[in-house]
Amino acid sequence: MLNALGLLKERRFLPLFATQFLGAFNDNLFKTSMVLFATYQIFHDAGLEQRFNALATGIGILPFFLFSALSGQLADTHDKAKIIRIVKGAEILIMLIGAGGLLVAYAGYTTLGMVLMLSAVLFLGIHSAFFGPIKYAILPQHLKPDEVLGGTGLVEAATYLAILMGTVMAGLLSVRAAAFAVLGVALVGWLLSLLVPSAPRAGAELQVNFNPLTSSWRLISATMHIPRLFLAICAISFFWTMGAVLIIIFPPLVKNVLTADKHVSTFVIALFSIGVAVGSVAINAMLKGRTSARFAPLAVLAMGVFVVIFSLLTRAWPAAPPGTLYDLGTFIEMPRAILIVLALMAIAVTGGMFVVPLYAFLTTTVTKDQTARTVAANNVVNSGAMVIGAVGVTGLTALGTSPENMLFVVAAMCPISAWIAQKLHLACD
Repeated sequence: MLNALGLLKERRFLPLFATQFLGAFNDNLFKTSMVLFATYQIFHDAGLEQRFNALATGIGILPFFLFSALSGQLADTHDKAKIIRIVKGAEILIMLIGAGGLLVAYAGYTTLGMVLMLSAVLFLGIHSAFFGPIKYAILPQHLKPDEVLGGTGLVEAATYLAILMGTVMAGLLSVRAAAFAVLGVALVGWLLSLLVPSAPRAGAELQVNFNPLTSSWRLISATMHIPRLFLAICAISFFWTMGAVLIIIFPPLVKNVLTADKHVSTFVIALFSIGVAVGSVAINAMLKGRTSARFAPLAVLAMGVFVVIFSLLTRAWPAAPPGTLYDLGTFIEMPRAILIVLALMAIAVTGGMFVVPLYAFLTTTVTKDQTARTVAANNVVNSGAMVIGAVGVTGLTALGTSPENMLFVVAAMCPISAWIAQKLHLACD
């Protein structure tokens, strides 16, 4: 990974790295600000909080299912750098809507504010659906073959660090300050996108299919027949289904089970982001630049064990006095807080070690003129799996399943992910 850090000095990598970093930061700053605002100031019921988070998650993911195939075709047919600039310009307009929603809801017009905020979430999903395939597919065009895994690791680590910083800022900033911040970051991201080097079409020009349903089906069919891609995409999808459940339940769990305020919620999500980034760097060092699933089965099994431990720890957590919530200082001073922190970090580190090598399979298995469509096919399947996860949370919440019990659903999925990853390891290593 130390060698990979040298890529940050290269113009062929740094502008893309900075652009995607700010995009992930801004996306998370807005969404976390919205979720914390809704959880702690609008809703006062754990079930409503989980259902709102599931709705927002589903709305944000749906565009990946609908538009990833189209975005992959466009990225493999046109200059990827040009598409990046168009997408980042659109982000400024999207954040105008999102910032307006935050300000309107803060002013007391809750329904209108929620409509504007959820609309922004939908448009951000479309934005990410078009940007997602490019940020990975452009790497083989700008990097040498032995630099792709390191570059992928840097992009993944930076994404989670951006999530961390966006989460922390959302917890620190007022609603009004967050509204203006997302606009400023979007503008800077667009300016940086102007520096991304050209990445023209690498193969024959495609005839683009603009029908989202048929193009998605054809894209998946054209990709999933390759055994190692099929297994990698299935394993990644299981991971993000688990991730969707965790993302949805974390704020209600912190508020209603750990009985802590929004700063503790921010702290918990930040810990998770740090852990995934650490796992991303660690697995790259362990694999020494090789594209391999050697450690993936053990990593995800360990993740399942730590999820169970975390669930058990939350059940033994002493609740705050009625009508109050622990602040961050009080939470940290609690005798069992260190165990909660260690369990969360362990979940995140093992999760990062599991998923990062799998992404490298997507960009190294096919030729350069097919990478964007391969990543897009992965995004289509991932998004479908995450929508299933969000719907599952909604259904289980309606049946009265508490956040701490929802964690067992995540743990139960880990052995399945390990089985798929083991098949990938045996097929490729």
